[in-house]
Amino acid sequence: MIIIKSPSEIDIMRESGKVTAKILKELETFIKPGITTKDVDDFVEGIIRGEGMIPSFKGYNGFPAASCVSVNEEIVHGIPSKSRFLKEGDIVSVDVGTTFKGYVSDAARTYPVGKVDEKVSELIRVTEESFFEGLKYCREGMRLGDISNAIQTHVEKAGFSVIREFVGHGVGRDMHEEPQIPNYGLKGRGPRLLSGMVFAIEPMVALGRYEIRVLLDNWTAVTRDGSPAAHYENTVVITEGEPELLTL
Repeated sequence: MIIIKSPSEIDIMRESGKVTAKILKELETFIKPGITTKDVDDFVEGIIRGEGMIPSFKGYNGFPAASCVSVNEEIVHGIPSKSRFLKEGDIVSVDVGTTFKGYVSDAARTYPVGKVDEKVSELIRVTEESFFEGLKYCREGMRLGDISNAIQTHVEKAGFSVIREFVGHGVGRDMHEEPQIPNYGLKGRGPRLLSGMVFAIEPMVALGRYEIRVLLDNWTAVTRDGSPAAHYENTVVITEGEPELLTL
């Protein structure tokens, strides 16, 4: 069942989303060669706690950190570490969840660390663009598959691969609500979109093939072929008109 949020619930999520958006914006200047992925996580948690909110990820199914920090071939769920230093040419995906008054906002970005390879820079750009291609279909009366298909079409036209094992999702009181939102699929399939639905739409894209494996920590997902991956996510409200982005 897809939960329709009331205006008052969306108001709360809007406040949470502002903090998530602030963090992701400030990370643009915070991330640089020489810092650790734990430094990134400490920065994220400091802002969330400073705003009187709760890091949604910390403790979620045992996850030990406030954010997922995934480097290069790591797609999602990277565990921050004091010993993992970022270096020139890396890319790092940071996924942030913020809870306010029991409601979650969820968003992610991939950042270049210093100067990166031109093809990797294109990967980051296309991943972000694919989100906005999907966003065009986040309107009342469209179907969920229209979003998925738009993302897949844009990614594959650019010569990259959509990760298939991980998907977007509904979000609200729970971080992961119905429906699941794959980043691939057919137009015209799936439930119709209604005003008040709130989704975390999150293309995850690989420079190489889409097959994955999960590391021995049982969290970190990497591309099986070792190619770099990028991630772009926002919390989106379906309205009677233009969709509203809570985390941008």
